[in-house]
Amino acid sequence: MALTVGAYLWPDQTHAVAVAAVVALTAVNYTGVQKSALLTRAVVTFVLAVLAAVVVTALTSPHANSARLAIGPDTTVTGLLQAAGLLFFAFAGYARIATLGEEVRDPARTIPRVIPIALGITLAVYALVAVAVLTLLGPRGLADATAPLSNAARAAGADWLVPAVRIDGAVAALGSLLALILGVSRTTLAMARDRHLPHALAAVHPRFGVPHRAELAVGAVVVVLAATTDVRGAIGFSSFGVLAYYAIANASAWTLTEEEGRPNRLIPVIGLTGCATLAFALPESSVISGAVVLAFGAALYGLRRVTTATSNRP
Repeated sequence: MALTVGAYLWPDQTHAVAVAAVVALTAVNYTGVQKSALLTRAVVTFVLAVLAAVVVTALTSPHANSARLAIGPDTTVTGLLQAAGLLFFAFAGYARIATLGEEVRDPARTIPRVIPIALGITLAVYALVAVAVLTLLGPRGLADATAPLSNAARAAGADWLVPAVRIDGAVAALGSLLALILGVSRTTLAMARDRHLPHALAAVHPRFGVPHRAELAVGAVVVVLAATTDVRGAIGFSSFGVLAYYAIANASAWTLTEEEGRPNRLIPVIGLTGCATLAFALPESSVISGAVVLAFGAALYGLRRVTTATSNRP
């Protein structure tokens, strides 16, 4: 997301802008979840307004053609699975909501209600934008586009909309980055409390009520990655990682008892199968790099457990 901000705002200085974005949003998150929530509302309002303008402009354009929505002969099951795997991370934002349980009023009631609403709204927005852009560019034009919404605006004869779309892309990526830093730092807090990460990261700021050390640690790691990685490789690697931990979540759901709210046993089976299928349909480089990192983490975890067990023996 940080690299996407840089690509939209200043393509020649993508990494520098990405680093600046991470530093700025880490500072916002550090001062409390209320400020983050206010900024998120502003981002969502602006982004939805511009997307609505793009959709209306595209669908009412004389250049729009519904025949371009037809599935072409180049479509394959493998291609669809790989696309679904790459795009999976774009739907994973709703899970960030669940990581904020300590900072939400009545989380047991609020979070289960908000998650399906957020996922439903996101799916509807994605579908509308996809249909609108396809009617102008078609599958091949959309696949070849590096700035699809800008291309769609031009194809509709609405060049005046292009600058707003560019700003909108950057603002949308900033909103996602804000939520990601917020959510990952809370995951880091939980892991630190369980001593899977250094316990010092479990500290909560006495004034702002946020896991400030965890936020700074996450910000530092993301700054390094944003300064050194390529956005295309980052998307593939991110998708594999997200699918892997969703697969683990589904496997974990199988172990729940009825008292813990266990879902129908078929749900985690379908979820685990779907995650594994999409993960291994990703480009080979994404699968290999993701598997190597997971294997390294598993080995480190195993070594730590053995070391801890040995040191605790009388």
